[in-house]
Amino acid sequence: MIQEVSGTASEARACREALKDKRRIVVKVGSSSLLHKETGRLDYHRIDRLARELSDLKNTGRDVILVSSGAIAVGREVLRPVLGMSDSDREHPVHGSRPIAEKQACAAVGQARLMMIYQRFFGDYNQTTAQVLMTRSTVASRLSKYNLVNTFTELLRLGVIPIVNENDSVATSEVSVGDNDNLSAIVAALTGADLLILLSDIDGLYTDDPRNDPDAQFIPFVQDMDDTILQMGKGSTGSSCGTGGMSTKLHAATIATGSGCDMVIVNAQRMEVLHEILDGEEIGTLFKARRDRDFDLQDYVED
Repeated sequence: MIQEVSGTASEARACREALKDKRRIVVKVGSSSLLHKETGRLDYHRIDRLARELSDLKNTGRDVILVSSGAIAVGREVLRPVLGMSDSDREHPVHGSRPIAEKQACAAVGQARLMMIYQRFFGDYNQTTAQVLMTRSTVASRLSKYNLVNTFTELLRLGVIPIVNENDSVATSEVSVGDNDNLSAIVAALTGADLLILLSDIDGLYTDDPRNDPDAQFIPFVQDMDDTILQMGKGSTGSSCGTGGMSTKLHAATIATGSGCDMVIVNAQRMEVLHEILDGEEIGTLFKARRDRDFDLQDYVED
């Protein structure tokens, strides 16, 4: 079955080798990859390694964009005492029953704190970062999309690493992109990136959820985003620390590959995998770009 959905071994090897030449990279990191699993609090060691890896990739002459979750989780930790949450209360504000206004307040506090943390760690490697917040309406409006693209273009020209997140403090269900898997694919399409890397808490794509099915088979290479592939994400969910699951990652792959961008899903346990991917090593699941002549990003952001 893997052979049928993943293409030939020779084509997969050629596509892996081609990753060495990718020049504009979007990296998405989810909340589950930034937090300690036991406590739900920030893992500073992992954030430091992420900043080091991305700064070094930037030093190779590549353009680098980071799409990062975590604002709500960080804000929750800051506001925990006034929210009446005890240390044993592990409810994640995205999945829990907290009021939407409370989650947005957590995002407003947490986004500022998260950027301060990123700036500190990236600063250790002499790398300048910038914050870019957006919602679906930012891209749905052609004028604001034009201005957004200009901002990205100028930041990259200046050697800055943009750090992107959804503007959760104002986003509602009507204007929300939905999750940062899709957001990162939209950013990749907007900026003309040639590689999107989704850092996740799973090794890549399996024929079924390996946490529930011990017979699930790993798929290292996906040549086409057909119904067989899309069905593999049906009903899958993410961890308790994030909003995404395999279904959202496959939707992101549809956007990315359709825009002409390769995509890799890989486990974020070791941040060094970023360099390994760009060295052409067979790690994670690689989705081959298949540029769709009829691709229009507006189809994915407008009602």
